Amino acid sequence: MPELSPRRRLLVLAICCMSLLIVSLDVTALNVALPDMQRELHASTSGLQWTIDAYTLVLASLLMLAGSTADRIGRKRVFMTGLVLFVVGSLLCSLAPNLDSLIAFRMIQAVGGSMLNPVAMSIITNTFTDPRERARAIGVWGAVVGISMAAGPLAGGLLVESVGWRSIFWVNLPIGLTALLLTLRFVPESRAPRARRPDPVGQLMVIALFGSLTYAIIEAPDSGVTAILPFALVAAAALGGLLWYEPRRDEPLIDLRFFRSVPFSGATVIAIAAFASLGGFLFLSTLYLQNVRGYDALHAGLWMLPMAVPMFLCAPLSGRLVGSRGPRLSLVVAGVAMTVSAVLFAAFDAETSNATLFIGYALFGIGFGFVNAPITNTAVSGMPRAQAGVAAAVASTSRQLGQTLGVAVIGAVLASGVEGSSYRSAFVSASVPGWWVLVGCGVAVFALGAVTTGPWARGTAERTAEKLRSAEVREAVGVSA
Repeated sequence: MPELSPRRRLLVLAICCMSLLIVSLDVTALNVALPDMQRELHASTSGLQWTIDAYTLVLASLLMLAGSTADRIGRKRVFMTGLVLFVVGSLLCSLAPNLDSLIAFRMIQAVGGSMLNPVAMSIITNTFTDPRERARAIGVWGAVVGISMAAGPLAGGLLVESVGWRSIFWVNLPIGLTALLLTLRFVPESRAPRARRPDPVGQLMVIALFGSLTYAIIEAPDSGVTAILPFALVAAAALGGLLWYEPRRDEPLIDLRFFRSVPFSGATVIAIAAFASLGGFLFLSTLYLQNVRGYDALHAGLWMLPMAVPMFLCAPLSGRLVGSRGPRLSLVVAGVAMTVSAVLFAAFDAETSNATLFIGYALFGIGFGFVNAPITNTAVSGMPRAQAGVAAAVASTSRQLGQTLGVAVIGAVLASGVEGSSYRSAFVSASVPGWWVLVGCGVAVFALGAVTTGPWARGTAERTAEKLRSAEVREAVGVSA
């Protein structure tokens, strides 16, 4: 990629952030619409889970493929293809006649979405080559998540109340088309000097692992352990297959050498824990506010603002902290805030009081606002720029897998607790085990953030990066010979 002027670099960052905005806005706005969709489409709790998880599951399954493909055939080309598919999928979702169609169209959306965030992050990484400048750019990137959190529930509530839940998908059309035209005009093409070849066997095992595991968790309350046992076995076999097969490939879909870096491994697990917490938090909060408290979509969206505003304000602050002091402080703050928030709900029934509900939402917003920038920065920093797409895709995959598992686990816990009971009266007590799961997620963010960012951990990252660069040089010499 040629060196761009500061103004052009900022424009590229803005274009990439537009893609993140529509992907994130779609998730947060859709959560507010879940109760209306449940009533119109006659969906069960598991049906609502699939509306969200069909999207995040496909994203998680295809992100690494999209990242390596972009490194190979061109990041701009893949990014534009993703924008087209996402816009088309959004249009189809707005026209879905039933729940099954909506889930299928959400999967089309997700195919396009898989080509957006990791590829955009790869473009940003190769555009902003100075570490401090890159950290600030990633902070802006994280702030966009906060913007979507602030605007999504409120905009979604307004749209649902005034037009209907289908209008949520219309928002993606003008933003996606504008991003497409700007990308065509201003984003330069780039690719890795030597990217990985396709790994269809590895890709199939990733799909089998994520799909079977999610199905087993979501369907367990309705189908029972015996019915979902085969899917659990398929997931276990796929995981074992990946661990055996991928190290034996010269160019694997998942380069397990990345995980020799303790900060990279820590960032991956932290991403799963943090985004599982986000998925579960939004799922429980939306259903509680509308189905238990009886708020309409607009007022439910307003109640999300105490979480969204701190998230928006803390994301760029976290980016600056990561750039100046490293990722540890941001991760520790995030872990403490998310843990305390979940404890309020798990141990003190924070939902039942407006004051504690407000405090719980605000603490979660602070925690999640601090967590995103250090995850992304740790995942891509120190890795060879030639493999930036793959490294960013692993981080993005961890996020989507975490959100998928969060909705699946928390939804399954909730469905088991309210089965055969009055929904309103049983919801708070049925959600308590789910909140304790989120407490565990917060503790994991704190502990891993403190442990995996020290000097010894950074040493493993440096050694891993050096080995990867040396391997690239040997492979390049072998090819040229």
